[in-house]
Parts: sequence; C-alpha cells; structure tokens
Amino acid sequence: MIARALRRHGVDAVFTLCGIHIQAIYDGCVDEGIRLFDTRHEQTAGFAADAHARITGRPGIALVTAGPGVANTITAMANAQRAGVPLICLGGAGPRSLADMGSLQDLDSVRLMAPVSKWAAQIPETRRIQEYIDSAFRIAQAGLPGPVYLEAPLDLLMASASDEPPPTSPLAPARPGCDPESAERAARLLEAAERPCFIVGSQLRWSPRQAILERLTQHLQLPFYLNGLARGALEPTHPSLFSHSRRHALERSDLVFVLGTPLDFRVGYGRAPLWNTDARVVQVDIDAAQLGHNRTLDLAINADVGLFLESLLERAEKKRTPQWLEELDGVELARKSTLRAEMESNVNPPTPLRVCHELAKRLGNDSIVIGDGGDFVASVAQALSLTWPQLWLDPGPLGTLGVGPGYALAASVARPRARSVIVSGDGAFGFSAMEFEALARHRLPVVTVIGNDAGWNQVRRGQVQIYGRERAVATSLEHSHYEQVVQALGGKGYWVERVEELGPALDGAFAADVPSCVNVRLTSGS
Repeated sequence: MIARALRRHGVDAVFTLCGIHIQAIYDGCVDEGIRLFDTRHEQTAGFAADAHARITGRPGIALVTAGPGVANTITAMANAQRAGVPLICLGGAGPRSLADMGSLQDLDSVRLMAPVSKWAAQIPETRRIQEYIDSAFRIAQAGLPGPVYLEAPLDLLMASASDEPPPTSPLAPARPGCDPESAERAARLLEAAERPCFIVGSQLRWSPRQAILERLTQHLQLPFYLNGLARGALEPTHPSLFSHSRRHALERSDLVFVLGTPLDFRVGYGRAPLWNTDARVVQVDIDAAQLGHNRTLDLAINADVGLFLESLLERAEKKRTPQWLEELDGVELARKSTLRAEMESNVNPPTPLRVCHELAKRLGNDSIVIGDGGDFVASVAQALSLTWPQLWLDPGPLGTLGVGPGYALAASVARPRARSVIVSGDGAFGFSAMEFEALARHRLPVVTVIGNDAGWNQVRRGQVQIYGRERAVATSLEHSHYEQVVQALGGKGYWVERVEELGPALDGAFAADVPSCVNVRLTSGS
C-alpha cells in the first residue's frame, strides 16, 4: 500500500539503507517497479532524496529503518529544511504494542524529527496509509517547500486493509500569486529608481513560471544576481547577469529586489555596512514569515517568485540604466581579469581556479556539478559558469559537508545520460567516503575532483590570523591519497601534482564507466 501510494505520486526511485522494520516496504516497491538505491549511511539516503527533489522538482523519498536509522537522517532533514527542499522521509518503528517497553531500536522518532520537519507524524492505522502519504506530498510542496517525516510502525505494515484509492488525490501544489496593487507599487518603485538591482534565489526553481526571467530581462535591462538553485537561469554571457559585483551593487543601489531568498549571512542580513543605508527594499517570498526578517522593508509581497515577476512584467515600463550597468561592468571585468590570471596559471601544484578551468572544458550541456566543501568549493563556485539544464547543487545556507556522494547518486539516477561531477574539499571527502562503494555497486560513473590542500583551510586561515600558526590546532590534514580509497571500493583514481597531469587525469575520469576520483594536490597557500 505504501509503494502503491508512492507510485501514484510519480515516484520511481527511493533512497534507503536496509532494516528489519522496513523490509515489507521493499517488497511493495518491487511489485510497483520502484527502484531502490541503497547507501552505506542513512544520512546519504537523506541527501540523495534532497538532491533528487532539486533536480526533478518533485519530493525525493528517503526510506530508513527505526531508531538510529531515523536519527541518522536528522542532518539531511535539517539541510533540506534550511534550503527549502521537499523531502519525504519514511521511517520504520517497532510495533506500537511494544512502545516504551525497550523493543529493538525503540525511539520517540516523531518528537525527535519534529524540529527539522514541516510535519512529523505516525500513520495511525493501516487503512489510512495512502491518505497520510497524500498529505505528506501536499505538505512537503505547499508554500515554501520542506521536509516531512512519516512513520510506519511494524505492526501497521503487517496488518491488512482495503487497497482502494483513498478519497484524496495527488494535486499540483498551490502557489500564491501577486496581488495587483503590490505589483503596481513595485513597478512604480522601479520606475523611480536610478540604480536598481535584483537578487534572485532558489525559490525560482520551484515556480511554475521559472522561465519568466529570460523574458523579463528583455524588458528590464538591469543587473540580476542569481544564487542557490537560480544559478543557470540566465546564460553566462547574458548582458543582465552579474556575478562578481554584488557587494559593490548593494553598497550603491537605491532599490534592491530580494526574490525568493532569505536576508541571511550570504547577503549581509540586508543591513549596513554591506547595504546602502538609503536603499529601498522590495522582498518577495513564498514564506510570509521571511518578509521583513532582519530589516525593514519598503514593500513586502507574499507570492511565488515567478508569478510575481510575471505580474511585474505586465506593469513595469521598459527600463535600462546605461551608466549603472557600465559601472557594474567595470567591477565585473576587473574581477574576471584577476580570476583569469589564476585560471591560466601554470604554477605547480595547480591553483584551485586552474583545476576549475580544466574541469569546465569537459562539462556537457546537461551536467550536474555538486559543491561539497568549503575553501576549494568556494573558489570553484565563483569561477564556474553554468546554464540550465546544467545545474549547480550545494547544500545551501546550512553549510553541510558530506553531501557529495548522496547528491551525485540522485543526480545519476535522475539524469542517467548526464555526467554528475562532485567538486570536493579534502575534508568534506572524509564524511561520506564509503559511499563510493555504493556508487560503484550501482555502476554510476560519477566524477569526483578533490582540491587537496591538506587542511580545513576555510577555518584554518582565520585561526592562524587570530591565534598564530603555533596555536592553530585541529585544522591540519595530510595530503592523503584519497583516490586510492575510491580505487579500493571499485572505482578509478588519479593523483595529480602538476598542471600537465590534470587534463589527462580528468579525461580518464570522464571516460570511465565506474566512479572515479581526481585527487589534486593544490598549490601551497590555496
């Protein structure tokens, strides 16, 4: 009944780690033709469900066993919650008749999962299984998407009930539109502005009007900054796309549209000194609770980002600000010139941006690139340009490490003909290294590129500055041969110390039919 309910919602893949409490659901998945992809840690199953949702636009499914199996998914659930991703975690549990008696893996999982879930519930009886799964899909996608936890106790799975379809039915999630008065006010603010800019975030990806951005930029030739899942909505050469001048823009802009992204640390909380104190701010968010968080707004609109942009397009006059665009172009060109010098550097060991430059040459037009790490990934993120259907996936504002193999597993399942690439720090690699056994067993040719700087350098750099090198503790690693770990688990591995070795190693990895790892020792100080 559970598998049939999932199938009604279009589910064709589930990410899991086995357990006695959930094996009956496996049998149902076999009957319904739902593929099971098992991992080596439940956290990875949760990460895979997260990424599958981001790629397909539909809730991803993690299926985990009772007690520690559920507890192991908490980080993935918290990550999806902070990033606004519709993930459904189905958890096993002991028989209800043995609750609180000390049965195997007995745990109050619903209460444990509630803080990291939009909804956490135990299915109360067998005849309501399909109804509760329908509710899980509805809640996960309603408003701001997010994770849901649904528990199926063992005795519920062993009972019987009619498998007739429930009175509920799968529906597309409702999305709030923009009221005409707010759209008109936004258009008038835009008309009066001399130096406006737009920051567009991940909520665009979930909108039924996600393609509106291209049309809007033909009408409003203004600076747009894209972050999160919105990256790639405009092609890298688009005249309205700006990537390296956001700080300058926020310091100078007199009107900022913040669309579908929170005013968090990534944008200086919407406050001075990063922001112009005289700037007017319009915030549009599908989550009304985010409106006005961290700063006063001039206009707050609770709406789907794509539907808002569609309403704005209908009401705004054509606008172009040549001097403002020229000013930002100058900042962009200066930054790109600096980046280009490092991309083309022949220093040995290679620089992070030289690694990124060589990697970019080998990406296909539907490749998925996954950022898993801190310092090295930050370098790659600022230099790598992608265009939909290419995707950039990173954990989001929670900053979770170890997402790489789980995200890549889901990416390879969702797009089997595309190449999935993990860009990983050497520290992040250690979180989920055993998952390369699962990737190899499932014959998924994921390419991993490790930037090996022998340290947790995003932390260590500041630690050295504050405390001195002799007191910089717990942030050093070795230039370990992680590629040998991947080889031992059934993949291929390449060790790179020189620029001339980088291209052939990447070519070998991209040609492989098993997971591969290119472990690049980076130049000192990177």
